[in-house]
Amino acid sequence: MIRLALLRHGHTAWNRAGRIQGRSDIPLDDQAREELRGYALPADWPLADLWSSPLMRAAETAELITGRAPSTAHELTEMNWGDWEGLQGQDLKADPASGFRDIENWGWHYRPPGGETPAEVWTRIEPWLRGLTRDTVAVCHIGIMRMILARAHGWDFNGPAPFRIKRNRLFVVEISGAALMPWPEPVRLIRKAAP
Repeated sequence: MIRLALLRHGHTAWNRAGRIQGRSDIPLDDQAREELRGYALPADWPLADLWSSPLMRAAETAELITGRAPSTAHELTEMNWGDWEGLQGQDLKADPASGFRDIENWGWHYRPPGGETPAEVWTRIEPWLRGLTRDTVAVCHIGIMRMILARAHGWDFNGPAPFRIKRNRLFVVEISGAALMPWPEPVRLIRKAAP
């Protein structure tokens, strides 16, 4: 059995503005950097393999929390939102002609214009996940976390999600053969003692 701990990257200016980032390589903002410097992995995780998306917001989050550079995997790059990258989700949602849907109405085949479906993202992620050989921390994006957690929980993007992704928490999935078993609760990062 292998444990995979998923951690969402810190805030960016686009996150705070409600803009869809997708594959756009937006850096962490200064407030996020300062906050992340104050966190560390829980005691049973520092020796795990460390991976991240190649996008700078994820790779920098990994390094700020662990003090070491992660290996990067293109499979962990955020979902491609196509023509909607850089736009605000609330504006798309307010326009009935946009085709924008809330996540609980996606299904596995919902496609933003020019972007990827959840099924395509899963097809990209699964070989990387199945290739893990030891406990791993992966710093990535909410979209990537949703795909893995959806599979682990048996959720098909139809109805309310059985999980809520928050920052500064590890969402752990146990991998045993083809089975993915989610931990019932996320694990909080540890706050470092003040210098």
